[in-house]
Amino acid sequence: MKVWVDADACPGVIKEILFRVADRAKVEVTLVANHWMRIPPSPYINLKTVSSGFDVADDEIVKLLSAGDLVITADIPLASEVIDKGGFALNPRGELYTEQNIKSILNMRDFMDTMRASGVQTGGPAAIGASEKQAFGNQLDRFITKNHKPS
Repeated sequence: MKVWVDADACPGVIKEILFRVADRAKVEVTLVANHWMRIPPSPYINLKTVSSGFDVADDEIVKLLSAGDLVITADIPLASEVIDKGGFALNPRGELYTEQNIKSILNMRDFMDTMRASGVQTGGPAAIGASEKQAFGNQLDRFITKNHKPS
């Protein structure tokens, strides 16, 4: 099992949690981004840079992931593709996307997109706070405990 991170939009505090977990649990974490970013020296943490462009990083993640891998993303269409390929997706606020909930979440996202396109001001998500960081860390720990078998 590997962890893939849609890193361009991933909050720094979430990356820090992932870096600590990578070393503690000895799980491979790969950040996929369209620009270079600093990562700590670790045999478990990698950076894969891709060219700029719409969904280039997303497409690379879907191409590289294997069934059972975990993807960290707030991108709901990407999460849906990951699940369709047999992977798992966790957003930076600690919500695990599953086969059971992804379609309704995707439908709500599309509805809100339609609302915004018609001029309705919907606002964006609030900044990630302590409770979201804790929810993310807890969900990540549960997932890794259940699914990762260190070699």
